[in-house]
Amino acid sequence: MTVWLRRNGFPEVSKHTVDRLMRDEGMNGLVRGRKTRTTIPGKDGKRAADLLNRNFSASAPNRIWVTDFTYVPVYSGFVYVALVIDLYSRAIVGWETSTVKDTAFVEQCLKMALWRRKHIGRPIDKGLLHH
Repeated sequence: MTVWLRRNGFPEVSKHTVDRLMRDEGMNGLVRGRKTRTTIPGKDGKRAADLLNRNFSASAPNRIWVTDFTYVPVYSGFVYVALVIDLYSRAIVGWETSTVKDTAFVEQCLKMALWRRKHIGRPIDKGLLHH
């Protein structure tokens, strides 16, 4: 709209003024390209229960682990990174990267954490809470 106005006799018009006036009239300008969708709602709309009740502390190592994954934008798209953190030491005990966001990717992260703990002589006992 700003370009059209400048071509048709309004050379001093500001793009900010045009934007404000269009918003006041409920109009939107053309947005080029497509926004990347990074969050997809669950199929059933239900979220997992909060097993920790927002208490992110542990009394000993290997009692409570939390897992999360995020995405890192790179030139060719996204790389997903999953981490397993021991809440006692706040140490990252397992990690995995992938270009695909699927269940196997997160499971591989957990398998790495279990293997690493066993490998250094600190196997996991029963009662580990993984959230």
